[in-house]
Formats: sequence, structure tokens, C-alpha cells
Amino acid sequence: MSNTIIGIMIPFIGTSLGAALVFVLKDQISENLQKILTGFAAGVMVAASFWSLLQPALESSEAMGTLSFLPAAVGFLVGVGFLLLLDEVTPHMHFNNEEEGPKSGLKRTTKLILAVTLHNIPEGMAVGVVYAGFLSGSTGISAAGALALALGIAIQNFPEGAIVSMPLRAEGMQKGKTFFFGVLSGIVEPIAAAVTVLAAGFVVPIMPYLLAFAAGAMMYVVVEELIPEMSEGKHSNWATIAFSLGFVLMMILDVTLG
Repeated sequence: MSNTIIGIMIPFIGTSLGAALVFVLKDQISENLQKILTGFAAGVMVAASFWSLLQPALESSEAMGTLSFLPAAVGFLVGVGFLLLLDEVTPHMHFNNEEEGPKSGLKRTTKLILAVTLHNIPEGMAVGVVYAGFLSGSTGISAAGALALALGIAIQNFPEGAIVSMPLRAEGMQKGKTFFFGVLSGIVEPIAAAVTVLAAGFVVPIMPYLLAFAAGAMMYVVVEELIPEMSEGKHSNWATIAFSLGFVLMMILDVTLG
């Protein structure tokens, strides 16, 4: 159980380390570096969605024969729909400063934090689902496979932590406070993971659906937020290269550890 606790905390540590860059870098991240970090995070998330989530969902449904695709397809679409609903009902701001969701009197910085927090919910659920599957012993998910996903999410959380804290610093907020808000944006991940693990007895029977649900939610974040951000304006080639490196790194982690 201690390995599970460590595993669900690893992504949160990644976010916190990224937020700590506010103490090292200048007051803001350059546009080029932000695109590279965003592209890298997108590559990790796409690879994790397939290798760590969709593939196990398909494998654990093989007994259904020609309909083995059904749990993965349904779960994936529900996951996309869930994030779409959150986007519609929660006021937030994209990294490119475009506002979405219902109108509110919230500050710009609050909306940016809400945006990253929304993205972290499916990532926390994804880690919780794979650890629940590992603890059940009936899904074929190994401890190393669960760790690979946790490490991958932590790696892509590193730039997300910086993307929250650095703009806040650029607006004049004190470093300690910007670090706190960066860390706060990631706290939802271990909470979502822990809730999922605690509900393991209920989620195991629908594990293929939940794995695919997490994959769909993560892919929504990639398509809706990260890819537009990394492709906008100049320097998109660097972002594409970073995307490829992130994808390959996560694939290597999952194959070698899983």
C-alpha cells in the first residue's frame, strides 16, 4: 500500500517542482520555451492515453470477442464529454489568454489556476484507476506499469506547474505566493487518485470503462488546450519536436516498466 501512496503523490511532486521554477527563472517564460514545454507535455499525455490506459482497457475486454472495443469506445467518449461539460460550467482561462466558461467576476489569475486544475482532474483519476487495477490483481496492470504512468504524468506536470506560477510572477505577485498557487493547482491530482483507489471494490468491475474514460479526458485536454497553444504563432516546429520527444519518452517508460 505504501507504494500506492508514493505513486499517487509522484504527479503532485512534478507539479510542485515545476512551480518552484519561479525561484530560478526570470519573471516570465519566453514564448518559445512555453511552446516547447507545452508540446512535450502533450506528447507525454497522448502516449500515456494509449499505452497506459486504452491498451489495458482493450486487453481486459478481450473476453467480449468482437465487441471487445465497446468498453474502450464508450469510456473514451464519456471522458471527452465529462471534460467538455467541466469546460462549459467552470469559468477559466486558457494559456493563450482566451476566456471560456460562464461569465464571472473572477480574476484572470484565478481563471488560469482553475484551467490547470481542471486539466489535473483526469490525470489524477488516471493514476488512481491504474493503481486500483494493480491492487485488485485482476486487470493485468503491474506495479511497474502503474509507476510508469505516475512518472509520465509527473514529467508533463513539471511544465504545467511553471506555466501557472511564472505568469503570476510576471503580473507582480510575490514568488512565494506564486509558488503556492502553482502547487495548489496540482493538489487535486492526489485527491482524485486517492478517491479512485479507495473505491477500488466498486471500480474494478468497470475498469475498462474507467481506463478509457481517463484516456478520453486526457485527450480532450491535449486537443482543446495543448495542441492549439503549441501550434500558435512562431516556433511551432520546436513544439512539434518536443511533442515527439515527450511521446517517445512516455512510450519507453511504459514499455520498459510495464
